[in-house]
Amino acid sequence: MNENRSALIVDDEHDIRELLVLTLGRMGLRTDTAPNLHAARQMLGTVSYDLCLTDMRLPDGSGLELVSEISTRFPSTPVAVITAYGNVEAAVEALKAGAFDFVSKPVDINVLRGLVRQALELNTRRLAQPDEAGRLIGTSPPMVALRQTISKVARSQAPVHISGESGTGKELVARTIHAQGSRAGGPFVPVNCGAIPSELMESEFFGHKKGSFTGANSDKPGLFQAADGGTLFLDEVAELPLQMQVKLLRAIQEKSVRAVGSQNEVQIDTRILSATHKDLSKLVAEGRFRHDLFYRINVIGLPVPSLRERNGDLPLLSAAILDRLSKAMKRQSPTLASDAVAALQRYAFPGNVRELENILERALALADGNTIHADDLQLPASTATMPPPPGSQSHPVPASSSAAGADPRTTSPFDTASSALPSYIEEIERTAIQQALQENRYNKTKTAAALGITFRALRYKLKKLGID
Repeated sequence: MNENRSALIVDDEHDIRELLVLTLGRMGLRTDTAPNLHAARQMLGTVSYDLCLTDMRLPDGSGLELVSEISTRFPSTPVAVITAYGNVEAAVEALKAGAFDFVSKPVDINVLRGLVRQALELNTRRLAQPDEAGRLIGTSPPMVALRQTISKVARSQAPVHISGESGTGKELVARTIHAQGSRAGGPFVPVNCGAIPSELMESEFFGHKKGSFTGANSDKPGLFQAADGGTLFLDEVAELPLQMQVKLLRAIQEKSVRAVGSQNEVQIDTRILSATHKDLSKLVAEGRFRHDLFYRINVIGLPVPSLRERNGDLPLLSAAILDRLSKAMKRQSPTLASDAVAALQRYAFPGNVRELENILERALALADGNTIHADDLQLPASTATMPPPPGSQSHPVPASSSAAGADPRTTSPFDTASSALPSYIEEIERTAIQQALQENRYNKTKTAAALGITFRALRYKLKKLGID
């Protein structure tokens, strides 16, 4: 399987080098060793390697120097660092410098083998699928920069915190990072941290044993176990209560979890991606989010631009969304008239790409014929508008076959803006939601399930209908 694959091992301890050579040799890799930075640089100058393992502390410098050099000169070569046990700061610095991953001393052979497999898989996927980020629509400078950054962070195992306004497509960014990385063959497990009742959080994240509490009728694996070998995406991570933040931090640092009611810890191999529309650094300053957890999940920060920041992408993005919606409805893709394009480019889009999808879905249903005009969009008149960017298109835009700019799997029909609905329908909605809240003792998670909608959709409806 690993025939003709090679690795460079950099460590000044003979016993460590011998252990790594033996382990990687049994995996079918050819290995070279170097006791210091100088020798490693000489070898890198003459041989192309599929992987590099380096100690952090070397006789003539730091392993971080080698990480930075390899990331710059040989970006297709994953480099992992070997750190002292418990030295979280060193591991985080290595990941920030561009390391693929890290392993602590004493080296756990099973952990090392998993790291090596993922590093080799990374290059295999890079050759097979060079442009997964094509799902992120847009040619504006912010979107080009975003795709380039995703391509870089996908090659690492570093935790990434994705920030941005609601509706910008943060989950799609997370899915793209997963799809482009070495864990693409593993599960992608998204979880809305704000949708889990606080009393059930530990069980949901770490699992529980049968009989550990009332209602625990069987063993249940948690989200960390479900994401083993893949990616765990913590959406709305700012909603985690402080007591859960402590337990989450330990699970991330130790790479192990203990199910509720169990005496034993289980090793987990999961990459953590997180997201929120809130300012985490501000929450840290206010004491509402732990600084140590913020430091751990925000190794790489990745801001996603709002739709206002990439206004020039609207024609292409709108066409892609209309094309997807039309295919789902098995009808011909419509054309956006010039007045519709101009109206969209003047609108501020507080709900970003998700709001654009809802507006276009409504327009598709209301438009007469196969052309969508500005009146069909029914844009809210009370929302601030913005001037179109210089050189924006003013001619009809045909729909494209490209994918949409936000993940359709996260969009519910109940998210659709309903400014066009008659008031009596809103009253019916309000009555149904209030009745469901009462029947479920105002537990929003249970209420959403009873109504057959997502927790996020329920929160949107409560805000929209003014239900406290």
